[in-house]
Amino acid sequence: MAGKDVLERIVDVMKDPTRIRNIATSSHVHHGKTTLTDNLAALAGMISEKTAGDVESGMLTWFDPEERKRQLTVYGANVSMLHEKDGKEFLINLVDTPGHVDFGGDVTRAMRAVDGTIVLVDPVEGIMPQTETVFRQALRERVKPVLFINKADRLIRELKMTPEQMMKRFEDVIREVNFLIQKYAEDEYKTKWLVNVQDGSVAFGSAYRKWAISIPYMKKTGITFKEIIELTAAGNEDELCRKAPLNQVVLDMIINHLPNPAEAQKYRLDRLWKGDLNSDIGKSMLSCDANGKLAMIVTKMVPDPHIGFTATGRIFSGKVFKSKDVWMVNTHKQEKIQTVAIYKGIQRIPVEEVSAGNIVAVVGLADASSGETVTDAGNVIEPFEEIKHIFEPVVTKSIEPKNPMELPKLVDALKKIGREDPTLVVKINQETGEYLVSGLGELHLEIKVEHKLKDTGIDVEMSKPIVVYREAIFEPSPEVEGKSPNKHNKFEIVVEPLEEGVYQAMIDGNLPSNMEVKSKNIALFKDFAKYGMDYDEAKALTIIHNKNVFMDLTKGIQYMNEVEELVKDAFKEICDDGPLAREPITRVKVKLMDAELHEDPVHRGPAQIIPAVKYTIRQAMLKANATMLEPMQIIRIDIPGELMGDVMHEVENRRGQVMDMKEERGASVITAKMPVADMFGFDATLKSATSGRGFYSLIETKFEKLPSDLRESVVRGVRKRKGLPEDIPKPEV
Repeated sequence: MAGKDVLERIVDVMKDPTRIRNIATSSHVHHGKTTLTDNLAALAGMISEKTAGDVESGMLTWFDPEERKRQLTVYGANVSMLHEKDGKEFLINLVDTPGHVDFGGDVTRAMRAVDGTIVLVDPVEGIMPQTETVFRQALRERVKPVLFINKADRLIRELKMTPEQMMKRFEDVIREVNFLIQKYAEDEYKTKWLVNVQDGSVAFGSAYRKWAISIPYMKKTGITFKEIIELTAAGNEDELCRKAPLNQVVLDMIINHLPNPAEAQKYRLDRLWKGDLNSDIGKSMLSCDANGKLAMIVTKMVPDPHIGFTATGRIFSGKVFKSKDVWMVNTHKQEKIQTVAIYKGIQRIPVEEVSAGNIVAVVGLADASSGETVTDAGNVIEPFEEIKHIFEPVVTKSIEPKNPMELPKLVDALKKIGREDPTLVVKINQETGEYLVSGLGELHLEIKVEHKLKDTGIDVEMSKPIVVYREAIFEPSPEVEGKSPNKHNKFEIVVEPLEEGVYQAMIDGNLPSNMEVKSKNIALFKDFAKYGMDYDEAKALTIIHNKNVFMDLTKGIQYMNEVEELVKDAFKEICDDGPLAREPITRVKVKLMDAELHEDPVHRGPAQIIPAVKYTIRQAMLKANATMLEPMQIIRIDIPGELMGDVMHEVENRRGQVMDMKEERGASVITAKMPVADMFGFDATLKSATSGRGFYSLIETKFEKLPSDLRESVVRGVRKRKGLPEDIPKPEV
């Protein structure tokens, strides 16, 4: 890409959406995504073929020392490469994503930027929990998959399989992949997007050895399975790579079977954007119009020591160029673009402009975050849907600087870390001065927080892991009246459990879990009604926050419009600060039934309205017998068969529940549900009990009602940690 002619060719292809493919690699950890990316880039002439795939000197998309040290991707990275097919050049914008579950937020963000994904499966290990997770992530964003069965040489070298046995193993993998597509795809795509060995939407090979084949390629060239086995067994990889080059087979598959942006935006848009598709901006995005108004979503913020942050974004309409004035819809801020570039791993290659259908690097959006909607200055559009990861952060640590003078520096560093990775949640407890950081797992916090802070020179103390619970109700409250401190304003509120279907739809991403409902959004009201909410109630929706909803059912209350924003602020505050132990609340429906407001604005300011609304909601929840939900993880444990009894005993000792047991390829597999509170140290215990041969993988995270016999001790324990009185709050009479 260093040669000017290559850059000029890329710029030329970028202008034609039909010759662009935006794709991501995705798989379970260590199934070969980064090696594939590296070797595709090398074969495209971007880096040295000698170092490609080498963990010491290669790995174009590894730019953090921790990635090389641990030999796993932590930060997804973008690479743009050219590929010629049938005499025509195509631009592949490829995003290499992490495979470890703790860094799955990067996968979710990448899926918003791309239209297709190449899913890698190691045929020796087969379909693993994270394989299933990436299908969920992709199909939820209407990202079309193709399959690359990687490390096929392991079947020959390690398992000494015959061609017939290899085909049988491949068929098993393909069948399981298609089962996942049918399980998670919407009805329209359940059949249309199945992968098929005959049409070439499945390829086999070894990314590390730089070879790949597909049935169409075998028919075209005459190469056979027997030949592949013989060349691999003889260690003649160079000959195999010459006869069946990795980039030819894999990139041809991508171009043949994954959609270009002009095709994909037609069916993806109504999933990603809830605005009017018949509006000018809607039509412009549907047709991927470079001459329309700008509509771009920021999918990633990459820190840069010299310029602060670079924003990575997908352009759905219009174009971006240097000095262009843009409007950030969520932040309500105008900015001027300073630089526009395309990616080569961590490097940015500046270009004059980038148009609709491309993934772009932009410098100048200083205050943007992942999920930000960017449009032309002076042009306000409906924002894109929130980019929402399928797992919630459930492992929390408190953090404080060893030197109190470094507190401002710590706060600034934590804000930057939170913008770089929105799946890390930073919360400041005003009452105790405690700084809490929540992540998807202990490794997530270790690499993204502890190591990052160490790199910035801040020495910190981090607590042992803390469990953050949720507060919820399972029955409706009576109507509760609350007054402002000055007694001049009155609110009457009812709380109810959110409908199960609505709550599940929020978890699945089919309904928004954070949104201000600013207008009569009929489509949104119908969606809520579809999942079980009464339509007339849905029409009263005012704000949705962290899977809770607020409804204004009042009619004709004088001055209500003047305090509306304060009421919303109070609701958002209570969502993070429940009545029992000041833990976040979830799946609660708050209904404002009536209100009386003082005629003088002086008597209905923030200091009166916010405490009144918060107090009334808290009291209503206590009267509805508020309880605690604890985070649970459903995990898959792989162990040698003879150790099953010991491991099951360990699971049950930790309040775990064995859900399934089976034998799979000579090993025992246990599926278990375990409380996060009892899982700390489980990995080390498992390794010790199995002499390092056992490991576990996360399948699902969910919140379930805390057993009643633990409720009091847990609530008291959380209150004590936060410096609150230990007595459990009771409703006032």
